[in-house]
Amino acid sequence: MNTIEVCLTHELIHQHELEGKVVVITDVFRATSCIVAGLATGVKAIKPLIEVEDCRTLQAEGWLAGGERHAQLIEGFDLDNSPFSYMEERAKGKKVAMTTTNGTLAVNKSMAADEILAASFGNLTATVSYLKTLQKDVIVLAAGWKGRPGLEDVLFAGALALGCQEFLQTVGDSTHLAIAGYDVAKGNLLEYMQRASHLHRLKNLSGGKDIPFCLEIDQFDVVVKLNEAKELVAL
Repeated sequence: MNTIEVCLTHELIHQHELEGKVVVITDVFRATSCIVAGLATGVKAIKPLIEVEDCRTLQAEGWLAGGERHAQLIEGFDLDNSPFSYMEERAKGKKVAMTTTNGTLAVNKSMAADEILAASFGNLTATVSYLKTLQKDVIVLAAGWKGRPGLEDVLFAGALALGCQEFLQTVGDSTHLAIAGYDVAKGNLLEYMQRASHLHRLKNLSGGKDIPFCLEIDQFDVVVKLNEAKELVAL
């Protein structure tokens, strides 16, 4: 039986053997929530980059530039790191060069994997269903915040692992911790998340709309995968 294991922060991903495996990146507040929402509603592709200047280079070639540093809009960028930005009419049919403090870094640290997916609560069930077709070992990489675990990402990792239990064996203490955390929080994710440190950094952004949106389960029936051009696209 193939396995599923949770990695609690991108700073720990080097401890995992990625070759031949699927890595599911999650950065609930807010990179992968933006990515899923955007691709589900008309964005053509999103290229996850580490450096701001790499985004500016593509922006000069006609791409939109999106992302954040320290949860704030980057000067001169078209889109911030709110999922609502990625669902705007101006983003439809466009390619977006994206850089964020944690999420796009996590993607780039996972390039040795056989396949990379981006997921959030918004496409939880679609991602579970896709993983069921692969018959491969899975690592769920909870991006976290500047090397530290993020409660929101760990809870999503637990939800994903729980959804895959029928066809993937859960391994590792971090996986069981994530599942236990989600089991406690699932009755009211928004209320439980009031204790999350990253929520307090974000709660005044986008008029307070982002947090409940990012925690809403199964808004979109879309799977997000990194293609050969190293662009995230909807399958």
